[in-house]
Amino acid sequence: MKTLLILEHDNHTLKSANYHLLSAVTELRTAVDLLILGYQCDAVIQTAECLPDVEHLFVADHEVYAHQLAENSAALIAELAKNYDYVVTTASTFGKNLLPRVAALLDVAMVGDVIKIISEDTFVRPIYAGNAFQTVQIQERIKLLTIRPTAYPSIPVSQNKIITHERLEKIIPNALSQFVNQALTVSERPELTAARIIVAGGRGLKSAENFKLIEKLADRFGAAVGASRAAVDAGFAPNDYQVGQTGKVVAPDLYIAIGISGAIQHLAGMKDSKVIVAINNDPDAPIFQVADYGLVADLFSVLKELEAEL
Repeated sequence: MKTLLILEHDNHTLKSANYHLLSAVTELRTAVDLLILGYQCDAVIQTAECLPDVEHLFVADHEVYAHQLAENSAALIAELAKNYDYVVTTASTFGKNLLPRVAALLDVAMVGDVIKIISEDTFVRPIYAGNAFQTVQIQERIKLLTIRPTAYPSIPVSQNKIITHERLEKIIPNALSQFVNQALTVSERPELTAARIIVAGGRGLKSAENFKLIEKLADRFGAAVGASRAAVDAGFAPNDYQVGQTGKVVAPDLYIAIGISGAIQHLAGMKDSKVIVAINNDPDAPIFQVADYGLVADLFSVLKELEAEL
């Protein structure tokens, strides 16, 4: 049995989620091959060559794959997938965009957002914003899975390079879509989904100006900044700060929720955090039901005291 793992990257850096995926696929007990789609991604290839327990690395390095658009990337993956029992990638926007199209081309079902592998054909995934868990048994010959990285630990990097390395010459043009541009937030803070500490703010901060207090505190801790959907919808924070069902799923060592009531949508994205600290002036706020430490107080007074202590 063999697994094809599609790596997520930005042509310069391998995403940290891939290390969690490698930890997950070890439970499938199969040989593992890697696929890198991109353009001028030599730095990513060098990093991938040091990933442990991998037999083979496929590289499709061409400008038509520069932005890893699903319309033509999926066609290449579908061809490779015919030689595998499993095709796996991360349950991020990258994987959620790519793998359903691969499934359609192969005419097979897929399982998304896997958080537990029970056996070679049985998997667990969250439903209803994480309030219930569904056990799915899939009988397809080729099993397509997106795996939630936060459900598995990161695997340590090996110093031994993998044995075989093959560049794919097959070029599949994309006549259906084209990349126009992207607006990325440049920050010296840790990436939200990979951060050990996250300081998140909600609607209780009342304004975008007050939200800067969250950013200031995060900088003191060397933390990433998160936000509830209510804070993002109100314009307090940018979209890429959003944690929750329609945002990013995180599981840091420490999650500090300030002025966040704890709606189901938000809890779905952060309740797997190792330690949760909640600060809210409402003692009945749902966030306290999942918090390890809760402080019922005026958040502005608490932030002022924290600033003084730090």
